[in-house]
Amino acid sequence: MTKIRKVGILGAGMMGAEIGLCFAMAGCKVALKDMSIEVAEKGKSRLAATLEKAIRAGKMDDLQKDAVLGRITPTGRMDPFEQAEMVVEAVFENYEVKKAVWTQADEICPAECIFATNTSSIPITQLGATVKQERRRRFLGTHFFSPASVMKLVEVIPGLETEETVVGQVMEICRRIGKTPIHVKDVPGFVVNRILHAMWIEANRLVEEDVISPEEVDTACKLGLGHPIGPYALMDLTGNELNLQVQEILFHAYGERFLPRPILKQKVHAGHLGRKTSRGWYVYDK
Repeated sequence: MTKIRKVGILGAGMMGAEIGLCFAMAGCKVALKDMSIEVAEKGKSRLAATLEKAIRAGKMDDLQKDAVLGRITPTGRMDPFEQAEMVVEAVFENYEVKKAVWTQADEICPAECIFATNTSSIPITQLGATVKQERRRRFLGTHFFSPASVMKLVEVIPGLETEETVVGQVMEICRRIGKTPIHVKDVPGFVVNRILHAMWIEANRLVEEDVISPEEVDTACKLGLGHPIGPYALMDLTGNELNLQVQEILFHAYGERFLPRPILKQKVHAGHLGRKTSRGWYVYDK
């Protein structure tokens, strides 16, 4: 197992920054890139708040926090990726956007650098085809879950041309950063999202039929199924526009069973996207 010490993260949003934090806490140097250094710096500043919570919980001290943050370098340029041993992409869930950033990374990263996409629904083989032929053997999916610094699961998904040794290498890397990886076949939505969105669609159908309210659905799932967070609180956390986008991808792949419900579309059209807009299925303080 090659020890990964230099990691590049494409995308400094909630997911990308949190993935970078996972690597930094494991001792890696992390280049956190977004469209500008200002955006990347905002991503890092959110991590500082996350680590403050860890300090209050007694899980680390100020010195450890400073050491972790010191290993994360925000950037708006690709230059730091020239020495990256692994790159994880966590940009907007759109094929063209992902293609653009992978094309850039393909031009500058070392030949043996591992390329990993955090896509939640786009086929890995399709994304792998955006890089040069010789690079595709080291391209695969690593689907983290939000918040990545807390959630233990990572779906590791090889593409058609991914070498099995690279899959094993990435499974071990995930374990080294404190995650539990599972090996998943390259199909749209992978495993967790297919299960999760089937549940969300049925929950939305129940709400549309006035069987129950979103709040009561959350109570039912927490107390009746043992879920730590209800589906509507989770939808607000992940963002309703992303939830709709994923369901549309699943619908295209699998048909009627993943048809997005009208109530979700209404929420998105109204701008009720979740916590990021202070209103989704719930209303939040700004």
